[in-house]
Amino acid sequence: MTDQNSMKAVKIVVLGDIGRSPRMQYHALSIAGCGFDVNIIGYVETKPLLSIQEHPQITVTKLHPLKIEWAPKLVQYFAKALWQAISLMLTLFITGRCSHLLCQNPPAVPTLPVCRFYCLVTRTKFIIDWHNYAYSIMALSLSSNHPLLLAATWIENFFGQSSDSNLCVTYAMKQDLLDNWNIIATVLYDRPPKIFHAITLEEKHEWFIKIGSQYEEFSHSSKDNTPTQTAFTKVEENIVKLINNRPGLLFSSTSWTPDEDFSILMEALQVYEITYDLAKNLPKLICVITGKGPMKEYYKEKIASRKWQNVKVVMPWLEACDYPTMVASADLGVCLHTSSSGLDLPMKVVDMFGAGLPVCAYDFKCLNELVQNGENGYTFSNSDELSKQIFSWFEDFPNNDKQNRIAEKMRKNLMKFQESRWEDNWNLRAKKFFES
Repeated sequence: MTDQNSMKAVKIVVLGDIGRSPRMQYHALSIAGCGFDVNIIGYVETKPLLSIQEHPQITVTKLHPLKIEWAPKLVQYFAKALWQAISLMLTLFITGRCSHLLCQNPPAVPTLPVCRFYCLVTRTKFIIDWHNYAYSIMALSLSSNHPLLLAATWIENFFGQSSDSNLCVTYAMKQDLLDNWNIIATVLYDRPPKIFHAITLEEKHEWFIKIGSQYEEFSHSSKDNTPTQTAFTKVEENIVKLINNRPGLLFSSTSWTPDEDFSILMEALQVYEITYDLAKNLPKLICVITGKGPMKEYYKEKIASRKWQNVKVVMPWLEACDYPTMVASADLGVCLHTSSSGLDLPMKVVDMFGAGLPVCAYDFKCLNELVQNGENGYTFSNSDELSKQIFSWFEDFPNNDKQNRIAEKMRKNLMKFQESRWEDNWNLRAKKFFES
């Protein structure tokens, strides 16, 4: 790559799965839209967005993970960090020079030191996008005085201050970065791209047919999933209609990690199962939970052991093109994200809001920057509160006029949220860092 070409090139470092890093993919599309050649460097465990794969100015450079499950945890950590440092360093230099490097944080080790060294040697602008704090995630499993945690905190602090520019996800994080680390950051809220939007009843019907071919819960009760009827919709005289006694459709997305306590939703679903026969005015419930992660199989076995009759849990892995359709087809969303720092916001809620889906979200310190309780969704702090919110939403479903008015009010409030999309927000807040 020549020096002239490097002036119109940007590298984006994601020391994680690119396919499960939507914000960094949106960055790539926005930067490419400004005329830059973009190289995303990271792991490819799941496919990136089709628009990333097909974009002529975006390339993906795949890193290869080190797997040594047989070793003790501490040995695994150091070996993994060393391997990541070497492989990332070599990849950065081999792929040539660029004008700007945008780095996702966390993880901070070894990402921040390696990226800073590369930028120093090549005189590249170093930009950090703060999604959370790496040390706060480590603190979930390590004591506050653990040497590893203390070292990682120092590294994140020191190299975080060495950046040329900073972006962050909330005003609470902006203030925290300034107060504690003297880092000045610009808030770039997550906003849904245009692929997240409300869909027509006809589009829902087509989606239910498609997913019904894999999961019988979406099929017509006769198990004959024809184009004229699904568990939710039917076609009469070439017009798609909702079935009056259809199930409720609950949607959640999780990373299946300890910072998202899935047991809260599981307990709420257990209460719903028991109450269904007693209440007589609740629909059967289909709960769709998407995502990949280390605790998925554990909870899959626990759910299977419950043998629920009135609640069905489906755990599909959806392609990027199908995910927005699934979100827009649901009746209510659930978010279990708790935030290790209390300073970041869940991207999954942003997606739900983009599709016009009200959400029940676990409450934490800065969630009110996104979810206003009773206005565009509900917040809860335990399974009992979540249970009551799900019951209230689906009581006498779908013929509860009072609840329907509440749902309609929330969807109207979400229309204002939808006016600000990722593209416009990025141009206003982040574009300037790549023009300098």
